[in-house]
Amino acid sequence: MIKGTYGEVSLARDGHVAILEIDRPPHNHVTVELMRGLADALADIDAERELRASVLTSAGKSFCAGADLVAPTGLANAGGGSGINALYVEAVRLFSAKKPIVAAIQGAAVGAGLGLALVADFRIAAPEARFTANFVKLGFHPGFGITHTLPRAIGEQKAALMCLTGRRVKAEEALAWGLVDEIAPLESLKEAALKLAHEIAENAPLAIQSTRATMRAELASKVKAQTDLEFAEQSVLRKTADFAEGIRAVAERRPGNFTGA
Repeated sequence: MIKGTYGEVSLARDGHVAILEIDRPPHNHVTVELMRGLADALADIDAERELRASVLTSAGKSFCAGADLVAPTGLANAGGGSGINALYVEAVRLFSAKKPIVAAIQGAAVGAGLGLALVADFRIAAPEARFTANFVKLGFHPGFGITHTLPRAIGEQKAALMCLTGRRVKAEEALAWGLVDEIAPLESLKEAALKLAHEIAENAPLAIQSTRATMRAELASKVKAQTDLEFAEQSVLRKTADFAEGIRAVAERRPGNFTGA
């Protein structure tokens, strides 16, 4: 049964399109509970025959500024990293959704937030949007399946550039790379995402789903295999001096003084 809210995720309807909004402003940091609510909403959308596509939005300045790896109780430090592993369980559920998703990205999509943006089939971005795989600046390994989904979206070379430098990619460059499908003014971003979702939803729904399943080619199972590898690498790096320094550096808003230990 479709509900109005799933924890910090709200769900509304516009004809055959579901509108999902993450409501943890200003930066919509990832938590296991938030991703579980979103996965539950997508599962209910899959079960609702009249809904054929979704628009994913978020409230606040950032689309999603990633997981909180800095706080002592953050995902990287909780229970020997068990929070990260639980997050990846929910990530696989997100990639298992059967119906197309259009993401409206108004600001920063950082780390796990970039991973969340890559769950969507299409990304409509405002000029203010920024995309960052900043894990190496934390002395950490990329996660959320990014080492599979980012090369799939923009090619291995561009993905390596993002993951090994941790640089911010602006909306215009993201459009040129294929990470973004369209740029729309901030004030009409949601409308642009809805327009694309309705363009999809006006077609035969079973044909949409079967075509999507073929083109995504068992993406959820591949993300599962990749997050298992990512978590193993993260578990090793979490014990290093460089990771501790990366956490301090981010908290202090300075470059890390890494030693390779």
